[in-house]
Amino acid sequence: MKTDDLVEPQKVEIVYETEEPIRYEVIDNVAWLTMSRTGFNNAQNGQMTYALDDAFDRAVKDDAVKVIVLGGEGKHFSAGHDIGTPGRDLHHEFDKRLMLPGHTNKPGAELLYTREQEQYLGMCRRWRDVPKPTIAMVQGACIAGGLMLAWVCDLIVASEDAFFQDPVNPLMGIPGVEYFAHAYELPPRVAKEFLLLGERMSAQRAEQFGMVNRVVPRDKLRETAAAIAAKLAGQGRLGNWLTKQAVNHVEELRGKRAAMDAVFHMHHFAHAQNDLVTGNSIAGVSGKSAASENKKQAGDA
Repeated sequence: MKTDDLVEPQKVEIVYETEEPIRYEVIDNVAWLTMSRTGFNNAQNGQMTYALDDAFDRAVKDDAVKVIVLGGEGKHFSAGHDIGTPGRDLHHEFDKRLMLPGHTNKPGAELLYTREQEQYLGMCRRWRDVPKPTIAMVQGACIAGGLMLAWVCDLIVASEDAFFQDPVNPLMGIPGVEYFAHAYELPPRVAKEFLLLGERMSAQRAEQFGMVNRVVPRDKLRETAAAIAAKLAGQGRLGNWLTKQAVNHVEELRGKRAAMDAVFHMHHFAHAQNDLVTGNSIAGVSGKSAASENKKQAGDA
């Protein structure tokens, strides 16, 4: 059986449109990490993900940095995982950051299972636990994999035109993205609606559930994030770290990590089912078809 996930690496041509998918700058003790694949709405390929890990690592190791802000350049924060650009690098091997083997030589479902343990679930957990306060600055679309990047941050500031969405169940029959925080970010019944219907949730509605801290006009987004970051940067480093750990610890006592581990396996069972039934781990969904369906649901088509 042929699947896109069993193609030999040398047969897949990868064309990166930029050598700098993450921009990094430090201003007044705040590290600004900016996703910069604007031509693809900041879709996350491996190149971007590992560059983001490098940026977080750099910010953590720099004692002058007190706060980290994550944003996306352009119209949208992030359209999610890269499922169809010339820079989709599913079959490229990067230097591993966790104690995991390479993925490109693994057969069948083992390839995605190995890759996503590090690149999605593992890295997101690393970033969530960095010892410095983190702020996500979200505008426009925050879809699927984009949710993971926002959710690992301690605070989320969103523009009035921002929306949040995880459409992978309606599109692919997969129960949400790999960093499964849905039922911790939202009340259970709302999380079911969010996942089952896969519809857009406005920033205003997300704020009602506590998923977003502030909703502001787009032209005030960076200014608002900078003001919050400045306040945090002026506080004690250890106090910020301990306070962050305290709340994260409560989430763990409520079973967040165990729940994510369980759903990660459901996620990959769904990938394997798609491979068996359709010959493709994501049921043949492409970036173009996903965008078209998204517009149709939003009434934009």
